Amino acid sequence: MAMYNDKVMDHFMNPHNVGELENADGSGTYGSPVCGDMMKIDIKVEDDVIKDAKFKTFGCGSAIASSSVATDMIIGLTVDEALAVTNKQIINELGGLPAIKIHCSVLADHAIKSAIYDYAQKNGKSYKGLEGFDPDADEDDHHDSCEVE
Repeated sequence: MAMYNDKVMDHFMNPHNVGELENADGSGTYGSPVCGDMMKIDIKVEDDVIKDAKFKTFGCGSAIASSSVATDMIIGLTVDEALAVTNKQIINELGGLPAIKIHCSVLADHAIKSAIYDYAQKNGKSYKGLEGFDPDADEDDHHDSCEVE
């Protein structure tokens, strides 16, 4: 357990915002078949502010902790502010992740953007932070950093 700090362990053991939102305004799923980590994030948006976010994650402790802290981070942000959240900020908010688990923060970052992309598609909106974003980008892009046992 020494590879994880207390904050990562707390978010893994007591994750925040677990579940699904009924009638979510946007949903994004992202994962890696190589790693086995799959993440779904739902968002509720009012007046361009993310009012609620929930997640369901199938994966390791780092993936669950990344999902938990990422949803905490985006609740209360405008959509543009949430789009600016990076995987590095998720890592910093967790107080760090082992190098072999960095991909979990990438999954959370991508799942957030995918949920916002879905929201934008459903509502005819466009955001600068989504320019060039492909929700169906190759999910194996980050697999080089996956731990293979």
